[in-house]
Amino acid sequence: MIWLTWRQLRGSAAMMAALLVILATVLALTGPDLASDYSTGIAACTQDDTCGRFYDRFFDGYDMPFMAVSLIVLLLPAVVGLFWGAPLISRELETGTHLLVWNQSITRGRWLAVKLGLTGLVAMAAACLCGLAVTWWSDPLDKSAPGDLALMAPLVFGARGIAPMGYAAFAFVLGVTVGMLMRRTLPAMALTLAVFAAIQLAMPLLVRPHLMPPVTSTFELSQTNVDGIGINRDQGGRVEIRLNAAVPGHAGAWVLSSDLVDPSGRPTAGPEPGIGIVQVSTTSGPCAPSASPIMGACTTEINRLGYRQKATYQPLERFWPFQWIETGIYALLTLGLTWLSFWWIRRRLS
Repeated sequence: MIWLTWRQLRGSAAMMAALLVILATVLALTGPDLASDYSTGIAACTQDDTCGRFYDRFFDGYDMPFMAVSLIVLLLPAVVGLFWGAPLISRELETGTHLLVWNQSITRGRWLAVKLGLTGLVAMAAACLCGLAVTWWSDPLDKSAPGDLALMAPLVFGARGIAPMGYAAFAFVLGVTVGMLMRRTLPAMALTLAVFAAIQLAMPLLVRPHLMPPVTSTFELSQTNVDGIGINRDQGGRVEIRLNAAVPGHAGAWVLSSDLVDPSGRPTAGPEPGIGIVQVSTTSGPCAPSASPIMGACTTEINRLGYRQKATYQPLERFWPFQWIETGIYALLTLGLTWLSFWWIRRRLS
């Protein structure tokens, strides 16, 4: 049974191995130079306190490879569920070859266990190796990425560490279960993709922010958390503060919400999300258009008036705890679907 399963898997496994070897080779050849460029830039920028500009310049030089390798890791579990999981049982049910196996000495449970175990372990190993290799390669870029692409950000978090292994295991067993229930390969592939995509969207939006209680703190305004300052004289003289997805002193944090609050702690209402309003003189003083430099002087005046950024965030230090917790959640989902598959094949499938 193991030999038969391997014969059915070896073509796609060889293709997966070839792609991983190509990816690993590219990462191994470019990774040391990437790390060297980062170390050299950090050593130079710390002397004149220009690391902010270095981070922007360094990341902009590698943003396309950064997005490409992250996308590969994000898509790999979906590919596993779509092309390995969904057809694994449904193809046998469509052609009727499962009856031939069941009429031999192979029980239904053993038949399913071998298929799930061998193919699932290969899928998990491929996703784990891919995720860890990209995590190693992108470490300098993760340290210099802007807030919306930082290590804890939803799109990047799912392409790092051990989480892709959990995604791949779940996507594979999901595909097997859906294929067993639908008994048709193409509809099973479509439904597997839809369900997996929905869960992957729900996890960072609804579940991950609450894996651990988020931290809420207030911070003075600075170049770290302010993207820009605008003067609006048509509204009786007011300053519009555009906040970004960062908090001072917590580089790489995942900012869940960020508001500008007045001295009493009430959020100020802006014309759009991420913008706060400060009522301050714009005809004279630090926030007048003629003031120079308006960013530093006006920010200092707004801080003096008691305005602050109120941010709710998950700090970068929780990256690995979140990785283990989320992988555990997907492991439980995988075990639940595995149990359903064995129950269905013994009780309902003929």
